[in-house]
Amino acid sequence: MKLVSYEKSGECRLGALIDAHRLVDITDLVGTADMNRLIDEYRNHEQVLKEVIRSSHNVIDTRTVKLLAPIPDIRRNVFCVGKNYYEHAREFANSGYDSSAASGKVPTAPIIFSKPNTSVSGPGDAIDTKLDPYGSVDYEAELAVVIGKNGRVDERDDPWSFVFGYTLINDVTARELQKKHSQWLLGKGIDGYCPMGPALVTPDELGALDRLRISCEVNGEVRQSASVSDLIFDIPTLIRTIGRGISLMAGDIIATGTPVGVGIGFKPPRYLRPGDEVRVSMPGIGDLVNPVV
Repeated sequence: MKLVSYEKSGECRLGALIDAHRLVDITDLVGTADMNRLIDEYRNHEQVLKEVIRSSHNVIDTRTVKLLAPIPDIRRNVFCVGKNYYEHAREFANSGYDSSAASGKVPTAPIIFSKPNTSVSGPGDAIDTKLDPYGSVDYEAELAVVIGKNGRVDERDDPWSFVFGYTLINDVTARELQKKHSQWLLGKGIDGYCPMGPALVTPDELGALDRLRISCEVNGEVRQSASVSDLIFDIPTLIRTIGRGISLMAGDIIATGTPVGVGIGFKPPRYLRPGDEVRVSMPGIGDLVNPVV
């Protein structure tokens, strides 16, 4: 199932996508406009939702509404993973901007940081370069895992059992702030610097992840393209690493890292500028498109 949050008449609503341009409103059916609550109660609604989608009554053209981030009001910070593709780890290490403990090498354990809830924005929302005083705004296409149940993850648990679904994130970064402060929160936590979407897709809909590729285009030029199978630390490892000591919550988001091809990897760096358009894409999830202002 492909779930979305969207705005209609100034209110947030929930929908299920039939295809890229059609959705069925499910807000009244599930009794909430909060995607977090739907995730909590999804198993109670799953069969009815599938029937509603098959019937395709009261279809809405997605081009007539504004899609929001699938989870516009996240319960806490987005968990993020640094340097989780081999070529990007080397690219970032050679950029002169890597002040992490694993600087200059492929990490031996996942590097975890976070982006605050105020950084979350949706499809079509602008990336505001004025919030970076150094003009060093960069893009990072990432597959994000959305958690579906509460609890810590011990050695007996199957990490896959914690997965509710997947979405896309652009881990927008102010590189000079990231470098200046020798950590990643301030450079990556700027308001609106976590575009998310367009949909939240359940595993049965998406299929085998290792066959899928994530890509990023800037003004139609492909900058990033990699298979999810190229992750250094796979999704079960990330879930177990975070969830071993931190109780996971339904609706938590784990951004799994970005592939080679970010702006800082070019000589000279190719930062985002007003007038640019960034498109993060993955088959089965769709296109997350954001203008740059």
